[in-house]
Amino acid sequence: MRDMVEIGMGRTARRTYELDDIDIVPSRRTRSSKQVSLSWQLDAYRFEIPFLTHPTDALVSPEFAIELGRLGGLGVINGEGLWARHADVAAKIDQLLELVGKGGYERAVSLLQELHAAPMQPELLAAAVAQVRAAGVTVAVRVSPQNARALTPALVQAGVDLLVVHGTIISAEHVGDGEPLNLKTFIAELDVPVVAGGVSDHRTALHLMRTGAAGVIVGYGSFPGATTTREVLGIGVPMATAIADAAAARRDYLDETGGRYVHVIADGDVETSGQLAKAIACGADAAMLGVPLAVAAEAPGRGWYWPSAAAHPSVPRGSLLGVEWDLDDGSGDAVRPSLEQVLYGPSDDPFGSLNLVGGLRRSMAKAGYSDLKEFQKVGLSVRA
Repeated sequence: MRDMVEIGMGRTARRTYELDDIDIVPSRRTRSSKQVSLSWQLDAYRFEIPFLTHPTDALVSPEFAIELGRLGGLGVINGEGLWARHADVAAKIDQLLELVGKGGYERAVSLLQELHAAPMQPELLAAAVAQVRAAGVTVAVRVSPQNARALTPALVQAGVDLLVVHGTIISAEHVGDGEPLNLKTFIAELDVPVVAGGVSDHRTALHLMRTGAAGVIVGYGSFPGATTTREVLGIGVPMATAIADAAAARRDYLDETGGRYVHVIADGDVETSGQLAKAIACGADAAMLGVPLAVAAEAPGRGWYWPSAAAHPSVPRGSLLGVEWDLDDGSGDAVRPSLEQVLYGPSDDPFGSLNLVGGLRRSMAKAGYSDLKEFQKVGLSVRA
């Protein structure tokens, strides 16, 4: 039964929960973390760890996508970002970070808008896709619902493996100035699997599953200090409830179709391995990470993070967030950890920001579960 509360005369609202409002309750035998598998499969593609990247230029360059693929995850290139518009992306990011270094945060958002106003060059995006593909890892590219129809043919021709149709809020049918994007028809005509989102409720998640999507993204990539969707639109996603609702939609769709499983991917409010474990426990199959991976030395943002929505031409919903992590390499110089260390350790951070894989493995082992789908059945408690 839904927990409804009265917020005023004749007006009720549902009580919902963030990941930090809940805790995992072990109730089975414990096991060695070496006996835990984090592998999962999305359509024909298998991954050793349940991590995708938020599709932002602050995080995913072709080189970063290759390294994450080598380490078992999936990097998602922003198909409408800087790598699709500029040949000298590193120089553009240098320009941005120089501005930030002088304290020009508001001007930095304006510069992001200017950089994203440059015309898209399909050959640049095709070259980025080809670079990742040549490295032998799975290639995923994000497009917005507004531009999906125009950009997808070139991406398919370039050899993309997975298409991510991603926006702040997405539905099964996007109505724009031109012909509406009907995702069901759009997906049916493609030879590559599609992941779509974000959504925050059972009904929209179920509608997206019915389009034939291989995965549904839950959440808006929210992170305090970086994502400002709540401030700009008044829309917020309490992630524990949103994930659980989408997982319920997955069960309903599984029954409806007689066995078709759609993956639920959590996008937002995951900073530590403990929050990651709770997202899986609520029903997610994988998590789309932004800030937690932005500390890595391989990230193009070099210790700064901004969501893809920060560059919206008229209603930006993100700012630049400093996520610098200083480690001492013995020389006295501050360095950032490698992506491999962020994922696999070793860690000297007692708060779960390094060795994300190890933290998730240990959480599952302490609760007695050996794989991700089983761990979705673990007990949960709500903090008073």
